[in-house]
Amino acid sequence: MPPSALGAAKAGGLAPVARAPEAGQESALWAGLAGAGDAQVFAQSWLAIQCRMIPAVIGGLVLLRTERDASYAPAAVWPDVRRDMRYLTPVAQRALAERRGFAAPKPGEGEAPGGHFVAYPVEAVGMLQGVVVLDLAPRPEHDVQAALRQLHWGAAGLALLFTRDAVAKMNARRERLQTVLEVVAAGAVQERFTAAAMAIANELATRLRCDRVSIGLFHGRRLRIDAVSHSAQFKERTNLMRAVAAAMEESIDQSLTVAFPPVGGGTPAVSRAHETLMEGHGTGACVTVPLMAGSRVSGAITLERPAQRPFDSETVEICEAVAGLAGPMLDVHRREDQWLVGRAVEKSGETLRKLFGPRHAGLKLGAILLAALLAFMSLGKGTFRVSASTLLEPLVQQASVAPFDGYIREAPARAGDIVKAGTVLARLDDRELRLERLKWMSQEEEFAKQFRQAMADRNPAQVQIVTAQLEQARAQAARVNDQLQRTTVAAPFDGIVVSGDLTQQLGAPVEKGKVLFEVAPLASFRVVIKVDERDVAYVQAGQRGALLLSAFPHDPIEFTVTQVTPVSDPKDGRNTFRVEAELAAAEPRLRPGMQGVGKVEIGEARYIWIWSREIADWLRLAAWKWLP
Repeated sequence: MPPSALGAAKAGGLAPVARAPEAGQESALWAGLAGAGDAQVFAQSWLAIQCRMIPAVIGGLVLLRTERDASYAPAAVWPDVRRDMRYLTPVAQRALAERRGFAAPKPGEGEAPGGHFVAYPVEAVGMLQGVVVLDLAPRPEHDVQAALRQLHWGAAGLALLFTRDAVAKMNARRERLQTVLEVVAAGAVQERFTAAAMAIANELATRLRCDRVSIGLFHGRRLRIDAVSHSAQFKERTNLMRAVAAAMEESIDQSLTVAFPPVGGGTPAVSRAHETLMEGHGTGACVTVPLMAGSRVSGAITLERPAQRPFDSETVEICEAVAGLAGPMLDVHRREDQWLVGRAVEKSGETLRKLFGPRHAGLKLGAILLAALLAFMSLGKGTFRVSASTLLEPLVQQASVAPFDGYIREAPARAGDIVKAGTVLARLDDRELRLERLKWMSQEEEFAKQFRQAMADRNPAQVQIVTAQLEQARAQAARVNDQLQRTTVAAPFDGIVVSGDLTQQLGAPVEKGKVLFEVAPLASFRVVIKVDERDVAYVQAGQRGALLLSAFPHDPIEFTVTQVTPVSDPKDGRNTFRVEAELAAAEPRLRPGMQGVGKVEIGEARYIWIWSREIADWLRLAAWKWLP
């Protein structure tokens, strides 16, 4: 131990203790050692026995550790307690610092030997509990070592004393902890607040042998007594309950445990309300412990006893432990038993107290920022825009269909190709058509010969028949020629192939009228905006807006609304209306089918209305639905 810990041993003379017994009373010494009630009496008897067992002892000193300030004070002196033994302090200081026993020679007078100092530290339960120092007369070296060994074995008696005290304290602490847990458990098993408070009050009154235990909690800003031990019903406005509530408020105001009569070693506290409670109702002794819920005081527990059994520090410690565990539990029970409106009011009150009270700088800063935001939203104006998903459609889209039943011979184009007017998209097989054309051309020649023969024979009837057959053959040949001209499917104008891919269907049959390709121009597009039905009333033709496409999220494209169609399109649980718009300028990068988000500028409005209108509309509809 450092030298500073020996202040109590150095300050002046030693405190008077019990006188050492006479040399002939050895049996009395052992009897005193066995029946010692405290460490000082034990040390005095123990030192006397050690000095009788070790020859030629001039004087002895025992220093023991004090619990109050962890210093070392004299506990026993031999042979006379009035003798000044401060000259042994350096030896004790060295033994404590080195934590070992030793024998050191002391200076003599002239040529005479000076004798020895023998010191041995006493260590128990993991710490230095004290030190024993003996002043020996001159003697052989082996006798000095024998004296040191005797102290070594004898110190076990002192160590046993401290070990026994530590075990006793541990057992007492365990019993107090068991009591605390059983009291709190009695309240924890209850589902309602009143039952939990009553259970804790009854357990405290029974286990601590109290005449009355009262528990009170704050309900809002008012302290109310909620439970009194062994009393199912009590009137809160009686003089007794008012005095108990005053004692609770006195303890809560000081945030301290207040006891009357005061318990030694505690923090001084004002106890006038407790004194009034005792004088007015004659219970004798009382103590009040505040109940904490987090960082705030939620209530208090007041315990009353007869004057013959005043409260001690151990009982107060149990009460404080119970209050520390039961406070948050009772506060939670009380909140859960409240109505929803009561909870909201209490929470609002707590928030306001934090807001306008001390500390909680973060909450105050947040409130200031929120107030500034609300003021800005209420007074500031901005552009109100209606947002909706958009789609690019071509202004014109023309289909290229199969002119007749046939087979695909080649298909050089497919969807996504940019084509010029007249570019071949596909060709149909024309071999059968060519054969059919030869057939009808030969029949036309045959009918022409028959016509000339009928004319030569001057046969009018035959002329009419052959003429009809000749016209039929010519018509069929013209039809086949027309089909041959349409075997090539070409682009009708400059644009992009929107749909159609026949590269995997060469030689496959196609039916007349089947759509082979769709071609759309690149220079003209129509913006289709799918506006939600809640916002369509704000959109009108002529309004301007901007569009961001998924392909070009950094380049807004302006447009102008041209038409609001009155037809809705239910999809994915939402009802939208088709709004058409035209682009302000041509964009060569655009392609049909591109999607994005468009915003139509409606006009100026306050920010608070812009950001809260949807919630307000929903509440208005809900009220209209449920109100009579």
